[in-house]
Amino acid sequence: MSGGFQLTWEEIVCGLIIVLPFAVAAVLLGRVRKKPIRAADLWTPCWRGIHPLFLCIYRGFVFVFMSVWVLRFALADGISSFFFYTQWTFTLVIVYFAIATCISINGCWTYSKESSKIAEESDRFLNSDLESNNNNPSILDNSESKIGKDRKEAGFWGYSMQIIYQISGGAVFLTDIVFWGLLVPFFYSGTSIDLMTDGMHSLNALFLLIDTALNCMNFPWYRMAYFVFWSSAYIVFQWVSHACGLSWWPYPFLELATPWAPMWYLAMALVHIPCYYIYWMIVKAKNNYFPRFFPHSYVKLI
Repeated sequence: MSGGFQLTWEEIVCGLIIVLPFAVAAVLLGRVRKKPIRAADLWTPCWRGIHPLFLCIYRGFVFVFMSVWVLRFALADGISSFFFYTQWTFTLVIVYFAIATCISINGCWTYSKESSKIAEESDRFLNSDLESNNNNPSILDNSESKIGKDRKEAGFWGYSMQIIYQISGGAVFLTDIVFWGLLVPFFYSGTSIDLMTDGMHSLNALFLLIDTALNCMNFPWYRMAYFVFWSSAYIVFQWVSHACGLSWWPYPFLELATPWAPMWYLAMALVHIPCYYIYWMIVKAKNNYFPRFFPHSYVKLI
């Protein structure tokens, strides 16, 4: 900010570009009717032939792999690496996989208990007399349908996982599109980019998309509001850091002391819409087309 806390017109306009979407997002969340999240949808794969343990192991592997990756980055560049939106998003995806792994572990335990109960009911059904079987032909079918049909609503950690998942969906596309489509060709041209940086701007989206292909989680459009909150928090963090004496900007388009600042901030605000929309369309396409292509193995989202 300028000396003596006197705001320039660029800073005022950029502030409005951040505050207005934040306010709209807050109002939207307060007015939209939210559909409850089923606890089982957080850990149950959307493929009939895949055991919940497979999804659990995948999430655990990604959590460990990404944690090691970001730790190596932090050891190499220090705390300054976390001034970048990329590291914020990468860390957020790690938090998602950490929570998802824990919920999947609990889900696998629940699944094993349900399977044991169904096995016991099946044994009782098969050992019952013929007359009892004829009078109760649906016992076995009803028992089998219990697996993955738990209607229990998710708790605090379940909703947190869903929200972080949807913030990450938009944020990874924003990070990768800005990096590969703007920074590399126009700001970093002629500069060699190491494998660690390349991976951080590719693996985040890849790992999340694979999880999306496996999970049963919905992706409602109105939760883009949390994506707006996330990016707004990052911008406020940058402004506060500079007000406290930070002299450099991690991204050149965040610089406020230029007449082009409002245009850059407006462009970055608008690009949030297609970034979130792309991920929303991927989930929508998955739910619409996978049941047609794989009618016997894919479980359609409800």
